[in-house]
Amino acid sequence: MKKDSALTSFSEEEKKILLRLARDTITDRLEKRESLEFTDKRKNLLQRSGAFVTLHSENGNLRGCIGKMFSEEPLYETIIAMAEEAAFDDPRFVPVTLVELKDINIEISVLSPLRKITNVSEIKLGIHGVLVRKGSFSGVFLPQVAAETGWNLEEFMNNLCSGKAGLPEDSWKHKSMDIFVFTVEIMSE
Repeated sequence: MKKDSALTSFSEEEKKILLRLARDTITDRLEKRESLEFTDKRKNLLQRSGAFVTLHSENGNLRGCIGKMFSEEPLYETIIAMAEEAAFDDPRFVPVTLVELKDINIEISVLSPLRKITNVSEIKLGIHGVLVRKGSFSGVFLPQVAAETGWNLEEFMNNLCSGKAGLPEDSWKHKSMDIFVFTVEIMSE
């Protein structure tokens, strides 16, 4: 089995900077303030990688989650864009309000490069996120989904294909399906 591409390790200070950036981005938009220019030029914050921003309500329920698998922009710009989209443009939820923002927990997942696999037995639930793609259909689950749902591998893949990619649930069993794995570095408030 090929080794997964390593993720950059973020310092605790860098994690706090990115989380604060996500929260400040949402707050600035809610308060209709001009966002401050981000001037921190640390190498880890300038890397180009995919990232997801996930919002949870005070009772732990999902409140928004949007991400990019790839990004040509510096990581901090991706975090700004995904924080706004998770808070205001996730079609599953109404936009976040200023009143509820104080009770929302922000989580950021920075993605490793994708690695194509040929057998789902290579997937390590809870370690790997998975992207499935067939033609114009695709769906992705972050590694956290396996832990949150308790699904076994078959349930995980069935739900990914049917619930996220809009394909028949057993699509992952066919050779025409492209399956990729990735890991994430998670940071949360």
